Amino acid sequence: MADDPLESLRRLCLALPETTERLSHGEPTWFVRGRKAFVMYADHHHDDRLAFWCAAPPGVQEALVAESPERFFRPPYVGHRGWLGVHLDVPQDWAEIAEIVTDAYRSVAPKSLVALLT
Repeated sequence: MADDPLESLRRLCLALPETTERLSHGEPTWFVRGRKAFVMYADHHHDDRLAFWCAAPPGVQEALVAESPERFFRPPYVGHRGWLGVHLDVPQDWAEIAEIVTDAYRSVAPKSLVALLT
């Protein structure tokens, strides 16, 4: 992946079926079919960290935050719904980030689009 985390995240999100990007709350955000957000970039949004917030399957937020709190966190506003925060200002495994983004997509996308994933 490129050195710019935003560009790397953008490539991952836009590679998924029927995904669009637009600003939401002042940050780049990716939507399925233009309606349901699944990833939001967080460039020092409500703190001094670079991160992204994403939808997550049940239990994933708690497990990852407990396992690696230096990399993962419960984001404000959407954390109570199970969304996961991922710090981007620490070394990351972009293959793992790709899995997290794909899982976020699967969490909100219609079954017909999820079926298109390989």
